[in-house]
Amino acid sequence: MDNPELSFNPILLLVAITLTVMSSYTALDLFSLIKSSDRNKRFLFLGGTFSLGIGIWVMNFFGMLAVNLNSSASYQIPITIFSIILGISFTAMAFYTLSGKTVRKSNLFTGSFFMMLAVLAVHMLGMFSMKLNFFYDPVILIIALGMVFASFYFCFWMLFFSKSFTQGNHGWIKPLSALVVTAAIVEGHFLLSRASSIYNRNGTVEQSDIPESLISYIIVFVSVLILAGLIGSSALISKRLAVTDTNLKDITDALNASAIVAITDPKGNITYVNEKFIEISKYSEAELLGENHSILNSGLHSKEFFKEMWRTIGSGQVWKGEIRNRTKDGSIYWVHTTIVPFLNSKGRPYQYVSIRSDITQRKKAEASLKETLKEVSDINFALDQSSIVAFTDEKGIIKSVNEKFCEISKYSREELIGRDHSLLNSGLHSKEFFKNLWKTIGSGQVWKGEIRNRAKDGSFYWVDTTIVPFLNENGKPYQYLAIRNDITEKKKSEEMLHRQDKLAAVGQLAAGVAHEIRNPLTSMKGYAEFLQMDELDPQRQEFLEIILDEIDRVNNIVEEFMVLAKPKAVELEEKNIIPIVQNVVSMLKFEARKRNVKLEFDADEDIVQIECDENRLKQVFLNFIKNGIEAMPDGGDLRVTTEIQDENVLISIKDTGVGIPPDTLKKIGEPFYTTKKNGNGLGLMVSFKIIESHNGKVYIESEQNKGTTFKILLPAKIA
Repeated sequence: MDNPELSFNPILLLVAITLTVMSSYTALDLFSLIKSSDRNKRFLFLGGTFSLGIGIWVMNFFGMLAVNLNSSASYQIPITIFSIILGISFTAMAFYTLSGKTVRKSNLFTGSFFMMLAVLAVHMLGMFSMKLNFFYDPVILIIALGMVFASFYFCFWMLFFSKSFTQGNHGWIKPLSALVVTAAIVEGHFLLSRASSIYNRNGTVEQSDIPESLISYIIVFVSVLILAGLIGSSALISKRLAVTDTNLKDITDALNASAIVAITDPKGNITYVNEKFIEISKYSEAELLGENHSILNSGLHSKEFFKEMWRTIGSGQVWKGEIRNRTKDGSIYWVHTTIVPFLNSKGRPYQYVSIRSDITQRKKAEASLKETLKEVSDINFALDQSSIVAFTDEKGIIKSVNEKFCEISKYSREELIGRDHSLLNSGLHSKEFFKNLWKTIGSGQVWKGEIRNRAKDGSFYWVDTTIVPFLNENGKPYQYLAIRNDITEKKKSEEMLHRQDKLAAVGQLAAGVAHEIRNPLTSMKGYAEFLQMDELDPQRQEFLEIILDEIDRVNNIVEEFMVLAKPKAVELEEKNIIPIVQNVVSMLKFEARKRNVKLEFDADEDIVQIECDENRLKQVFLNFIKNGIEAMPDGGDLRVTTEIQDENVLISIKDTGVGIPPDTLKKIGEPFYTTKKNGNGLGLMVSFKIIESHNGKVYIESEQNKGTTFKILLPAKIA
């Protein structure tokens, strides 16, 4: 086996290296476009892999030609073409692993491995295409492949993985990477050639020189291919730059038309302003350039505000906020500001771009709205403190109530919301009353009036009510605001004044005629009793009895007149109210039985001490119970109960009689007003006056055809 002698051609080797550098740069240029392009990705990928695959083959082919064999070898064209295809294929696989959005170290390893295989495959097939027998020294082969792998790994790490190189605009990255790739291919060729031992088959070499003209043609062809790749990638980059410039111009024009733009140097000195900046600040461009933004300082913001802003943009972060500025003529304007720092290769800002939008009108609107909301809030607060407020929907369902509503109604907010105002209906007002109310507010008009409501505990309260309808665009109410004021005490005062006026009239009448009536009544009674003693005729006896009864009735009326004219001073003593009520009930049981009325008494406690005038209270209980019995002409049930409520005793006298109409209920207790044929209307009035003298209250609840309840509330001494 004879080793052929080698000779060296430096010009051809230099051409090979130059062409490899050009193909590597073209390939890396095309691959870098893939990452930032949305279109032509397949074309760019094929062009890049073809370019680098050709570059590997060129270095191997011309490298072997540069180291000429004394006995020129012949090339097998099919194997040569296959070596080119295999080199391109391995290159494609290498870059396919690196084309994902995220590149990991495993991708770098795989890509470097495929590129190492590309160099090895092209070298081996190149030897086969020359019909040479060869073998590799294992140690040198491993070293050679390791160095090729490491070179490609470093290049790919620098291009696709390292943040310090991939981030930022580094124009030297691609040329350096192209040199590193070329170095890997060149060292791969030479080291693999060094690791191989070449010998001729049977010690002979076939004489077949390759003409120098063919070599020249091949060089020219390959150069044209590589230059075409360079021109194509340059054209793509130029096209993209043109599109980018157009887009940038459009964006700049749009920004200048809509925003206030300024550029400053790292110290904050203004280097550029657009027309909108000049227009809003009322300074000329010459007055602004070279100045800093303190020329616009309105004095509103603190030093700490600007320190924090500079701390943010100085660290390379974007700052956003609202700033109040002052124009040249002293007027104030507000801008929403975004300050973007532009960073150099060291990560430090070399200029700042401020993009502002005028928000003066919005800030004025906000201030006006804030002032309006404060006024509304103050009105609401005043309203909540002084009035009972409720909102309802168009159907009258309560949506919201204030604290005063809950306080006076004794219902919680949860119990009220979702219900309508019938929950508070006291039964005093007629259906016609509420129909008129709804007719008024349903037509969009404000309704005003006085309503008596019933609280949760059954007590009554009066409210002066104003209901305001809120109308939608069709002029129909979509909700109602009811504003009420508690007039319970006012109504009581009016009622008391009304009664006092009548009492005064009654008192004057009583004072004028009571004594004059009593004197003849005494004489009439005496003579009637005298005549009765000697009268034996039964019919005349009956007539005299009627006369005496009528005299007693007139005398009782006169007595009541006297009570009104000259009320006796109340002498209160501590008594147990239970036996007093029980005594009156016992007295009237016989009369109740005669009228087919079932009279019952029920007490929660056996002893309830109160300060009272026993005889006067008995007069009240007799009056109320007798009224209850008389209200049931066809019989029924009359129930008298006592129970403790807080620090009071409640005596209830409930019948199942005909009830009292609402209009009549209003007049109960007025002098000379009565529903009885033989009544005078003074009994209830005197009873109410007695209860008032005991610091008590009387409530009347009645429903027609269901009965009436008289409730007497008296202060009690609870142990």
